[in-house]
Amino acid sequence: MKNSFSGYHPIVNFVFFAEVLLFSMWFLHPACLGISILSALAYGVYLQPKKTARLCLRFLLPVMLVTALVNPAFSHEGVTILTYLPSGNPLTLESILYGLAAAGLLAAVTLWFSCFNCIITTDKFVYLFGRVVPALSLVLSMALRFVPRFRAQLRVVTDAQRAVGRDVSRGSLVQRLRCAGTILSVMVTWALENGIDTADSMKSRGYGLPGRTAFSVYRFDRRDRLALGWFLALGSLIAVGAAAGGLAWRWYPSIRGALLSPLTPGLLFAYSALCLSPLILDRKEDRKWTAIRSKM
Repeated sequence: MKNSFSGYHPIVNFVFFAEVLLFSMWFLHPACLGISILSALAYGVYLQPKKTARLCLRFLLPVMLVTALVNPAFSHEGVTILTYLPSGNPLTLESILYGLAAAGLLAAVTLWFSCFNCIITTDKFVYLFGRVVPALSLVLSMALRFVPRFRAQLRVVTDAQRAVGRDVSRGSLVQRLRCAGTILSVMVTWALENGIDTADSMKSRGYGLPGRTAFSVYRFDRRDRLALGWFLALGSLIAVGAAAGGLAWRWYPSIRGALLSPLTPGLLFAYSALCLSPLILDRKEDRKWTAIRSKM
């Protein structure tokens, strides 16, 4: 069964992504950054191979390169001076490595959010937060759906305009701008009308009213309890160990951190187990289905 982790209860999915995103943004230890990036990349390739490849090639690699180059140009902290820039400011080893670490952090968070969008669907998001913050939940669910729906509608409108001879890739510059303006006007109108229709539809159903009940297909069973307990236990262990200094790391003014402390190897193993858990669960389920098919 492909992507079995999405079949777990939404609370289990949300707790996992909340932990990995928080830890990815919190830990600057190079080993933690490497674990987070590789785990997110592996899970993203498993879920959406082509989309993840496009995300890495078109967005992540250029942004990471710019981030790694910009930081040494503007930050001159650090005690290890490599050379001096034409402006007279020093180029330090610490600023270069911190730029690489910042680029890695950005890549890890972006990849995890890509996996988040694949697992946490709109209905799951509304289920989790619809009763707590109904208005915010509706707005966020519409925002999460907006980009893919906008792109799909844009293709439809572009194809329709091309069919009547208004192609943005042909003609003079003025003609192209005029066609692009028409498409932009259509898309803005569609987005506004779609937002109003969604809001009116939810209001007519009594969304957000006190005492309103809602049908749910999600059931919290034994499998979900075990998975939630596993994620909470790992997250608590990692947080306590990090607070005790087991994953401490600094880049300025000199590079120093926990490499050989007694806590570090165990915490890195726990962090790897946490980040790789969904992929392990999915691969385990795939093997089960393969074995069942082979017996049929």
